[in-house]
Amino acid sequence: ANPGDAVCIDGAYHGHVQSIVDISPYKWRQCTDGEQYHKEHVHIVSIPDTYRGVHRGADAGERYAEEVEKIVELTGGVGCFIHESIMGCGGQIEMPPGYLEKAYSAVRSSGGLVVADEVQTGFGRAGSHFWQFQANSDVVPDIVSMGKPMGNGYPIGGVAVRREVADAFASSGIEYFNTYGGNSVACAIGEAVLDTIEEDGMQENAGAIGAYTKAGLEAVKEAFPTMVGDVRGQGLFLGVEFIHPKSTAEEIIPHAQLTKWVVDELKRGRVITSRDGPDGNVLKIKPPLTFSEQDADRLLDGIKGALESYNE
Repeated sequence: ANPGDAVCIDGAYHGHVQSIVDISPYKWRQCTDGEQYHKEHVHIVSIPDTYRGVHRGADAGERYAEEVEKIVELTGGVGCFIHESIMGCGGQIEMPPGYLEKAYSAVRSSGGLVVADEVQTGFGRAGSHFWQFQANSDVVPDIVSMGKPMGNGYPIGGVAVRREVADAFASSGIEYFNTYGGNSVACAIGEAVLDTIEEDGMQENAGAIGAYTKAGLEAVKEAFPTMVGDVRGQGLFLGVEFIHPKSTAEEIIPHAQLTKWVVDELKRGRVITSRDGPDGNVLKIKPPLTFSEQDADRLLDGIKGALESYNE
């Protein structure tokens, strides 16, 4: 009914060209007049946060997806629903069980398409699967966007679509070309990256070292229960949410100042991380897939040292 309408998740970041900024609330909410920027054709649903969000139980995923269903019902249908397979800028938020299945079904019921943004999470980073959406659910997107790790630092990006989507675009009569599209250097680098991921067991390493790192982070959480609220993520795409000591089960208070301290202390020790999330209180951990146990230990020791030295 509304092929130009899109549903996106609050806190999402999908890119920086104008049309993509429109569906990236993380980006336009930074504007001094951010709320005025919100485009009418863009429908925003809540971050499916099961730790600090409005829905936290076993059925949280399906309850969050009801927001997508409601939009489809009220509008009569949308052109697409786009999501990161784990939200990066939104705070390392995993898609909860049942969320994508129900959201996909709602959007497709009126002819809409679903887009999985794998720019940060794709190419084996999940460990258990090559694509993160495979690790979260049983869904198969209509469109998958990819980039960043695809070239291991070289600028290259790509998109994979269902045959029906490609045929529909071709039948429109619009020719697509790009001055740099498909250039031989980019293609050679992309192939070399795929070969390296397979031959050097990068996906397997992401799974093993990711599990090792996450277990270490859980131990840090147990040692500092009034400062570390949640540890989440998969493979080598992890997040740590820092909270204020005055937090309770009913009211979890984000602690951006502590998070900044941890990031800065790690940097002083030559360990590079970043922080994000709507309240700036989530430590983002997304190292190279060559990350080792020794590297993980250095990271974990740095986090513990930062927490021990922090003064409110």
